[in-house]
Amino acid sequence: MPKKIDLITIGRSCVDLYGTQVGGRLEDMRSFDKYIGGSPTNIAVGAARLGLKSALISRVGNEHMGRFICEQLFAEGVNAKHVNTDPKRLTALVMLGIRDKDQFPLIFFRENCADMALCEEDIDPDFIASARCICATGTHLSNPLVEAATLKALRLARDNDSKTALDIDYRPNLWGVAGHSDGENRFIKSKKVTSKLQSTLHLFDLIVGTEEEFHIAGGTTDTLQAIRNVRSKTDAVLICKQGPMGARAFINKNINNLDDGISGSAFPIEVFNVLGAGDGFISGLFKGWLNNEDWQTALTYANACGALAVSRHGCAPSYPSWEELNFFLNRGVKNPVLRKDSDLEQMHWSTNRINEWSDMKILSCDNFSQTEMSNDLDKRKAISFKHLCLKSISEVSDGKPSYGLICDTHIGQSILSKAVGQNLWIGSSIELSANESLDLDPEIGENFGGLSQLPHNYVVKFSCFCYLEDDQELQLEQEKRVIKLFKECRRNRLEFLIEIISLNENYCPDKETIKLIQKFYDLGIHPDWWMINSFRTNEFWQNINDLIIKKDKHIRGILVKGLDLPLNNLISHYKIAAKQHFVKGFVIENTVYGNTYNEWIAGNITDNKAIQEIANKYKMHCSAWQQACSEKSKAK
Repeated sequence: MPKKIDLITIGRSCVDLYGTQVGGRLEDMRSFDKYIGGSPTNIAVGAARLGLKSALISRVGNEHMGRFICEQLFAEGVNAKHVNTDPKRLTALVMLGIRDKDQFPLIFFRENCADMALCEEDIDPDFIASARCICATGTHLSNPLVEAATLKALRLARDNDSKTALDIDYRPNLWGVAGHSDGENRFIKSKKVTSKLQSTLHLFDLIVGTEEEFHIAGGTTDTLQAIRNVRSKTDAVLICKQGPMGARAFINKNINNLDDGISGSAFPIEVFNVLGAGDGFISGLFKGWLNNEDWQTALTYANACGALAVSRHGCAPSYPSWEELNFFLNRGVKNPVLRKDSDLEQMHWSTNRINEWSDMKILSCDNFSQTEMSNDLDKRKAISFKHLCLKSISEVSDGKPSYGLICDTHIGQSILSKAVGQNLWIGSSIELSANESLDLDPEIGENFGGLSQLPHNYVVKFSCFCYLEDDQELQLEQEKRVIKLFKECRRNRLEFLIEIISLNENYCPDKETIKLIQKFYDLGIHPDWWMINSFRTNEFWQNINDLIIKKDKHIRGILVKGLDLPLNNLISHYKIAAKQHFVKGFVIENTVYGNTYNEWIAGNITDNKAIQEIANKYKMHCSAWQQACSEKSKAK
C-alpha cells in the first residue's frame, strides 16, 4: 500500500489550560489560556508545522473541548479522521503553570477520560498501513485497554514495513505511581512500569526519552547502565535528551560511555517553560529522520525545535514552522530570550497562522457616521439594521468560506457574536467612529484591556489616517496608539487589520498611502491585514508589492475598499486589484445598504425586503469580484 502519511501518533489528546500569569502557584492564577495538548497531539501538530503529513489516533468527548481539539487539528493540517468521539466520556484536561525556571505545577484531569478508552476497534489496519511511521507514547501502555490498541497498531505497522517509534513520555501519576497533586513529578521508581516498558521495547525502531525516562525504562538511575539495559532489549536507535546539552543518538550495539552517542548543535537560550518542549524536540527529530537526514542534522532540528518551545508560553502553539526553523538555524541566536526576539517572533506568528483566506468578499457595517443614515441614529435601530446586514451576508454566503463581516464592538457586539460559527471572516472595529478623534470603544479601553474579551477568530480592525505634514501632534499620537494596539493584539493572539483613511479626499494619494504603510513597518508594526483604497495605477501596486515583499512577505493580505463608488465605477478597480499577489479581496459598505437603510428607517420597506435588497447588491459586488479573479486566473 502507498505510504500517503508520514507519521501517525497514538494516545493522549487533551486541552491544556495554561496559567496566563507567570510566577505564581496554580492557586494564584487569575486566568488561563486554552491550547490543545497531550504528547501525541503535540507531536502531530509539531510535525505538521514542519511539513510532514501527520495524523492522530485518539478519542475526545462529545462536547465543546472535544470539538475544539478536532477543529484545531484540522486548522493545523493534522489528519484527525481517526480521532473518534466518545459518547460517554469527557475530553481530558490539564492545568499547567509557570512558577519559575524550575517549577511547573501541573494537574491532570484524566479520570475515565475519552482518550483512555481507545481500544483495538479504533485501529484501522489500512490506515496504519498507509503511514511511513507510527509513534506510540508510554502513557498508552499503562492499562490493558489502551495497551491493546497501541500494540495492535505497532504490530500492523511492522507487518507493513512502517517504522515504529516510542516516546517514553513517563508521567508517574498517569501510571498510578503518584497522586493527583504530583503531576509535576517526572520520575518515581516502579518495577511494574519498568517491566511493562521493557516488554515492548523490541517493537520499536526509535526510542526517545529524557535521562529520567531512560531510568524508568532501564530500571536504574545510572544513566549509562539504563541505556545499556534498554539496548539489551532492542536494536532501536536510542535518543537520550539531556536538557540544555541537547541530546545523544546511540546507534551501535555496544555503548561504552555517554560520549559514544552522536550529537547535534545545541543552542544557548533562556529556559522559560519546559512543558511540552520534548514534544517539540521529537517533532524536529521526525522531520530529520523521516527525510533521511543524518543523525547530526536530525538532532540539530530537534534541539532547535526544543529550544524554541522552551522559550515560549504553551506547548503546541510554541512549535516552529519549517520556514521559522530554517530562519532560526541560518541566523542563529541573537537574543537568548527568544520570545523577545522581535524578528523571530514575527516569523513565528506569520508562518503559523491557521485558516487560509482568499477571494474575500466583505460587507462592512461598523460605522454609519460616514453616511447620511447616521443623522440622529437611534442605537436600537442601528443594532437592528446591522442584524439585517448580517442576515444578508449569511444568505449570500450560505455557509461557504471567503465571505465576511466588519462590525463595531460598541453597539454591534451582538452582531459579531451571531456571526461566530457561520464560517465567516469576522472583523471587529474597536474605534467609536472613523474620524480623527481616535476615540475607542469604552469596552476596549484606552489601554486595550478589553481585547482579552474577544474570541480568537475576531480580526481587530483599527482606522489610521493620512495626516497633513503639519499635523505632527496627531500623527505621533496615532503612532503611539497603534504600537500599543499591535502589541496587545499579539499578546491576546488576535489578528490585526489597519485601515488607511484619508481625512481629505484630495490629500491621500497613492504615494502618501505607501509612505504611511512604510512608516508603520519602520515602527515595528506588522499588521496581518491592510485595508486601503482601490487605487487603479499599476505603478502604485508595483510599489506596494515591492514594499510588502521587503517588509512582510507572509502578510495575510490587502483588502481594497469600494467606498461610495457605484458598482460600474468599481469594476475597473476590482480588475486591477484582483491581479495583485497580496490582494485578497474587497470591503464594501454604504454602496450596498445606504439607500436601503433610508427606506427602512422611514418605514417604507419591511425587514425582509431590506435583507433582500442588501443581499442582491452585495451579491452583485461578489460576482464582479469573482469575475475579476477569474480573469486573473485565465491570464496566468
